[in-house]
Amino acid sequence: MLFVCQEILTIDFQTVFSCFRYKLEVVGKSLPILTNVDKGKYGVIVFENMDRYLTMDKWNRELLDKYCRQYQVGIIGFMSPREESLIGAQLRGFPLHIHTNFKLKDAELKADSPVLRITRGGDVLWGPLPGNDWTVFSPNHSTYEPLAMGSIQAPEDSPAYGGLSTNAITVIRDCGEFDGIQRILFGSGLDFWLHRLLFLDAMSFLSHGRLSTSLQRYIQVDIDDIFVGQKGTRLTPSDVDSIIETQNRIRTIVPGFRFNMGYSGKFFNHGTEEENKGDEYLLQHADEFTWFGHMWSHQQPHLYENISLLEADMLLNKKFAIEHGIPTDSGYSVSPHHSGVYPVHEALYEMWKKLWNIHVTSTEEYPHLRPARLRRGFIHRGIMVLPRQTCGLYTHTIFIDKYPGGRSTLDSSIKGGELFQTIVFNRINIFMTHMSNYGNDRLALYTFEAATKFLQCWTNLQFQSISALQLAEKYFRMYPEESEPVWGNPCDDQRHMKIWSQNKTCDQLPRFLVLGPQKTGTTALYTFLSMHPAIVSNYPSPETFEEIQFFNGKNYYKGLDWYMNFFPVPKNSTSKFLFEKSATYFDGELVPRRVHALLPKAKLVIIIISPAKRAYSWYQHVRSHGDPTALNHTFYQVLTAGDAQSKALRDLRFRCLSPGMYAHHLDRWLLYFPPQQISVIDGEQVRLDPVTSMSKLQHFLKIRPIFDYSLHLRYDARKGFFCQVVNGDHTKCLGRSKGRHYPTMDSQSAKYLQSFYMTHNIALEKLLKRLGYPIPLWLEEDLSDRPVNNQAVEMSNSL
Repeated sequence: MLFVCQEILTIDFQTVFSCFRYKLEVVGKSLPILTNVDKGKYGVIVFENMDRYLTMDKWNRELLDKYCRQYQVGIIGFMSPREESLIGAQLRGFPLHIHTNFKLKDAELKADSPVLRITRGGDVLWGPLPGNDWTVFSPNHSTYEPLAMGSIQAPEDSPAYGGLSTNAITVIRDCGEFDGIQRILFGSGLDFWLHRLLFLDAMSFLSHGRLSTSLQRYIQVDIDDIFVGQKGTRLTPSDVDSIIETQNRIRTIVPGFRFNMGYSGKFFNHGTEEENKGDEYLLQHADEFTWFGHMWSHQQPHLYENISLLEADMLLNKKFAIEHGIPTDSGYSVSPHHSGVYPVHEALYEMWKKLWNIHVTSTEEYPHLRPARLRRGFIHRGIMVLPRQTCGLYTHTIFIDKYPGGRSTLDSSIKGGELFQTIVFNRINIFMTHMSNYGNDRLALYTFEAATKFLQCWTNLQFQSISALQLAEKYFRMYPEESEPVWGNPCDDQRHMKIWSQNKTCDQLPRFLVLGPQKTGTTALYTFLSMHPAIVSNYPSPETFEEIQFFNGKNYYKGLDWYMNFFPVPKNSTSKFLFEKSATYFDGELVPRRVHALLPKAKLVIIIISPAKRAYSWYQHVRSHGDPTALNHTFYQVLTAGDAQSKALRDLRFRCLSPGMYAHHLDRWLLYFPPQQISVIDGEQVRLDPVTSMSKLQHFLKIRPIFDYSLHLRYDARKGFFCQVVNGDHTKCLGRSKGRHYPTMDSQSAKYLQSFYMTHNIALEKLLKRLGYPIPLWLEEDLSDRPVNNQAVEMSNSL
């Protein structure tokens, strides 16, 4: 999809686009390349302001129109508000006239239009439409047909009326008969909810179905806090009857629908006499509903630091369920206030698995409550976490006359507003409600019955309810990329802080990272940093020694608690700088996004040497560790391995060459972090002059006090590098594997690497200059013999 807009969006497209997981390309002043080889890149072109299309320069306009005709791509355009009122103004170059700045009412659709897919026509939406700056259309060619209409709110003798028909066209379809291009034009933006549905249908129709969302919607309504609540707010027998009756009516629209009851058994029979009868009556009809354990005492799981107490609480709730005939095999659960689901409380997941065999839960908190369109799912410890939605009903919203904004606000949400659009734009919907919403004025029953009826009236969506496990499996088949979590920083969200253990602190997270890459001097840098009295490294890992290797591999799935346990809790959070070094981070494809999610303010240290030297060092490193592929192949054979070679050989080639494509990897980090948070260090300078290098690094990190490394480092002629001064006059150097002298690289390999890395080194030089970073001496030397042909370009693209 190609989206042509201003720098700042004036129409809220983001909510609509969220129901797709398609790539959106936003265009500024000039068009991008529209084709890829012999295929069109874009299925539909959207102009936020149709004037951008109408006033486009001749070259770009002809280019775009030719593309649309050749690849049968349609255009969607929105008429922007105008200060001046126009009556009968002709749209430039088209047999179509517009009239602007009208107030409208009573919307209806052309029910037999082939454009309608999600949207259902045939009814009239009575009442005023939002806004007073509508544009309406008067066609003068058979290519046009109305898609939506509205009545003008003005007396017929009004001067602004201009003799127009009261039933004005607000959305019009250009069938393509005039110039071979199909278009759909909107007379107003997306503030009107019906336009949001029509926009989805327009994208589907004009892209020939390529930009379509399924018509199937799945709905689950959870009722949390069953048996919890103060006297006077709980369920009575008549409330239970009403729940069952409403559920049956909803089921005629949503096959399989049953309310999902989340219970806390401790509070059973804690109401008035009538409410206690309601508790008993609900259990007598337990088979009418599905059930899930909520927590015996309605205690938030993150408050249990002792896992045995958490286990005891869950066992009491399970015992209650068994004694009262409540099913315990749903495989689904939600904790009070979503505590422990996200941010993750590991004990909750452990006990859910052990005691309840939970496979599915849900939360509104991942990654954040707002904006709701960005809620996602993830999988942790074999438990599928689904996004949960809100419906405007909370524990305190139990009377209509006290509903915030009154009945009109609730009805607006149901009839085209937030609740309506939540179901339209999300294929899978799990709604959170509370027991108190079903007693008193029974607002939840009114809300969901009215919402399903309104959806049935105005959409062609097909609704269904299935088990939570089926729902989760379907969700992650739809969105497999969400199965992997992205751990955020709990301290960046006040809501997360409230459901995170008080014994945890973000001061336990590192303030800077040494990213690598491997074989550039990261271990030496780690050693020098660890000498500083204000700098504290992570505890060693029994598997990967000084490196945690959290962000780049399977350790990431062990969760945030696992990572934080590698760091001490600073006694004074402002005086100590925690850090970690993992040389595999730099070139990890997923690492920048993961680091930014957890440590958005962290500083990043990257150390680089000549990529050719680094590649050779890596080859010799794996040889010294007995790697059979390296032992059985020369370095040149590794570098020149092709697709016909073994996977082991191709993988070794990749690990030799890829990390040295510095500009490529650095660009990925710059997508998430500003240059001010990144320091690129010359590894050769760290080796030759560590005192100066460490002084510069301390200033970058803003560490105080400044540590004088000249008093603590001394050159060791035998080892060939600087070592730590200990016990007054002795030195402590890195182990035997560090600073090892290898045979000189053969000339064939050197020539190959010079050619392979040339374009990458040129890109690195340009990038460093743009960022204002110094150019390493080795880079200047490597670029001293730049090629005059395309051989280096071809070779560098054959990784």
